[in-house]
Amino acid sequence: MKIREITQYLENIAPLSYQESYDNAGLLTGNPQDEVTGVLLALDCIEAVIAEAISKKCNLIIAHHPIIFGGLKKLTGRNYVERTVIKAIKNDIAIYAIHTNLDNVFNGVNAKIATKIGLENTKILLPKRNQLKKLTTFVPLPDSEKVLDAMMKAGAGNIGNYSNCSFSIMGEGTFQPNRKANPYIGASENLEKVQEMRVEVIFPAHLEGSVISAMKKAHPYEEVAHYIHLLENENQEVGSGMVGNLPASMPEIDFLAHIKANMEVSCIRHTSFLGKNVKKVAVCGGAGGFLLRHAISAGADFFITSDYKYHEFFDADRQIVIADIGHYESEQFTKNLLAEYLEKDFKTLKINISEVNTNPVNYF
Repeated sequence: MKIREITQYLENIAPLSYQESYDNAGLLTGNPQDEVTGVLLALDCIEAVIAEAISKKCNLIIAHHPIIFGGLKKLTGRNYVERTVIKAIKNDIAIYAIHTNLDNVFNGVNAKIATKIGLENTKILLPKRNQLKKLTTFVPLPDSEKVLDAMMKAGAGNIGNYSNCSFSIMGEGTFQPNRKANPYIGASENLEKVQEMRVEVIFPAHLEGSVISAMKKAHPYEEVAHYIHLLENENQEVGSGMVGNLPASMPEIDFLAHIKANMEVSCIRHTSFLGKNVKKVAVCGGAGGFLLRHAISAGADFFITSDYKYHEFFDADRQIVIADIGHYESEQFTKNLLAEYLEKDFKTLKINISEVNTNPVNYF
């Protein structure tokens, strides 16, 4: 099995196009054509994790956080980033980062947090816009189902919990082939009129190439008329944070204890209690302060995230309880999430979850 087979699989789950503009997800070191000897899953890729990969004979590290975030102009070993990259290259270890693209998919990092604390009826807290496209094409009536089916199999036609979604309307198409054409219907230099179906489907923008290729392969025409629109609609399957409900409401102090037990944290910084039971909860792994107003608008009683600064806690303004559980703590089960994905589809792959605690924050 080659590295590219695993990275392509991961990018089907969390497309690189879903990462934030500041991010650096993807293959950071290594040759995608190399055979995989073993995989090590980590939250961070630092020198100790490289050493662990060497000891476990793993030549692919899949980490949540990219070790290379900004540009590297030198590799002299002057800091932990350069030392980590040098150590990986010297030992032929590939590093792959799956960061905000995994944060932003429906079954990603935030879904794992929601599952750990038992949230139900979850949805994306801040869905992304401009992630969907619409394809319109024109197909002779007898071939319309064949073309539609091909596009659906390529990933088109999914809207929320519904699949095979499309719109069709019958009309009359006209065309006149020149002498060089090889028309499916009609003859060269004759004006033809054909009963056609105008077919429209929606698809995630990153699947454009696959959907168009499938359409053209199934379409009978020599020249396939089609056009694509970028939609401003929110994609309910992609975005930041998550919100859901507890199976039963509980007092605020009990919910804090519930978080500590289920997220395996020793310390929670939080704002004042509001004197009511907790039912709706918003979550965001990592630094999620930018989602506070969305958590309040969603009617959440609690907002679980991390990296809050002193003055930012005032922004709760007695409308919600902010619970800062720590950056590492909020994302620590991402390793398990990745293992669940890989173990399901790569039965013979040697998969290891890193035993190195990469949390740079200690508590006394």
